[in-house]
Amino acid sequence: MGTQALERVGIDGEDDGRDARKSPAPVVWRVVREAILLATLFGVYSAGRQLAAKNTGSAFDHAREILAVQNWLHLPNEASIQHAALKLPQLVEGANLYYASVHAPLTAGVLLWMSIWRPKAYPHVRWTIVAVTGLALIGHILFPLAPPRMMPGFVDTGLQFGLSVYGAERSGGVANQFAAMPSLHVGWAALIALSMILVTRTRWRWLWLLHPIITLMVVVVTANHYWLDGIVALLLLAASLPLLLRPGLHDDLRARNSVSPRRVLK
Repeated sequence: MGTQALERVGIDGEDDGRDARKSPAPVVWRVVREAILLATLFGVYSAGRQLAAKNTGSAFDHAREILAVQNWLHLPNEASIQHAALKLPQLVEGANLYYASVHAPLTAGVLLWMSIWRPKAYPHVRWTIVAVTGLALIGHILFPLAPPRMMPGFVDTGLQFGLSVYGAERSGGVANQFAAMPSLHVGWAALIALSMILVTRTRWRWLWLLHPIITLMVVVVTANHYWLDGIVALLLLAASLPLLLRPGLHDDLRARNSVSPRRVLK
C-alpha cells in the first residue's frame, strides 16, 4: 500500500531496513506533525508582526529614506515601471492575482510535497524558511516601513483593480501593513525555487527560477514592496544557506532521499 511504502523511508527519510509495520510513524502523522509545527511558528511570527505594528511612527520616514537610497544606487524607478504597467490593465490584474494567490499556497504546497516525497531533505528546507522568517521579523520590528502603495506617485493596484490583500485601512486588521522590509514574498519564492532545484533531477527544474523573478516584478508592479525589500530578503536567504546546504542534503539524493511515485502509488 502507499502508506506502507512511505513508512519504510522513516521519519527522517532514512531507510533503516525495518519492516514497515515496525516503522515509528506513518507518513500521515509526519505531515500532520509538520503542519502543526509550521502553524505554531507562523502564529508566533504573526504575533510578532502585530507587536511591530504598534511602533510604526517612523514608517513613512523610512520609506522616504529607502526611495532616496534606491535613487542613489540608480535602481530602476518603481513608479515609472508601475505607471507603464497600468497601461495594460490585464497585466496588473494578473500581478494582483499572483500576489494574492500564489505566495502562501505554493509555499505550503511545496513544503507538503517535500515532507512526503523528499523526507530527508525536507528538514533542511523547513529550518531555512524558519530562519529567514525569523530574521525578517527582526527587520519588521526594527525598521517599520510604509510600502510604495502608500507613498505619493504610486497606485494601490489591489484597491483599484480588486483582489486587495490588505484593504483600504492602513492600520488595524490582521496584517501589519508597515512590515515591508524585507519582502518575504521574494525571500520565500527564492528559497522554494532553490530547494526544488536542489532536490529534483528533471531538466525542467530550472524553470523554478521563474517564480522568484516573477514575484519580484509582481511586488514592484503592485507597489507592495521596494527593490531593496527584495534585495534584503535575498541577503537574509544567503545568510541562512548554511542551514539548507548543511551535510546531508545531497546524501543518497538519488536513492533513499527520494520516494519513488510508483513505489507509493502502486
